[in-house]
Amino acid sequence: MGSKYTKRYTAEFKRDAVALVDSTGRTVTEVARELGVSPESLRGWYKRAKADRGEGRPGELTTAEREELKRLRKLAAEQARTIEVLRKAAVFFAKESDR
Repeated sequence: MGSKYTKRYTAEFKRDAVALVDSTGRTVTEVARELGVSPESLRGWYKRAKADRGEGRPGELTTAEREELKRLRKLAAEQARTIEVLRKAAVFFAKESDR
């Protein structure tokens, strides 16, 4: 279970950590230990960086695609709420017109 005091790292730090793994040829675990970062965190950053460079597994989303998916899901949820309100209004007005 994660700590409620999760450390936040800047995008620049993450980018530099990934570049260190790439340039030195050392393992993610070795670099993470040196930087004082969780190996799981650095592994995730490395995996995401590879996907962004087009080197990831087939079907793996890039950061831009992930952001677009998040935006579209938010939009779909908003539209679903709007449709529900309009459906209820249509039912209400249909009942009112029958009186």
